[in-house]
Amino acid sequence: MQFLRLAGLAAVLVVALLFAVFVGDQGPWYFAWVIGTVMIILISGAGAILFDAQETASDDQEV
Repeated sequence: MQFLRLAGLAAVLVVALLFAVFVGDQGPWYFAWVIGTVMIILISGAGAILFDAQETASDDQEV
């Protein structure tokens, strides 16, 4: 199991290095784009969870 985890991390490292070589000077822009996209997804997911919890709490108070 430990070897598979190490091999997976090595594969991610190789892909990241190849990506960095291919994008060259555009690397920071792509990095910011990926991080921004992930943050938007996480924030909207958290908002949906909070909205659902708020709806559930208001339904419980009405009964």
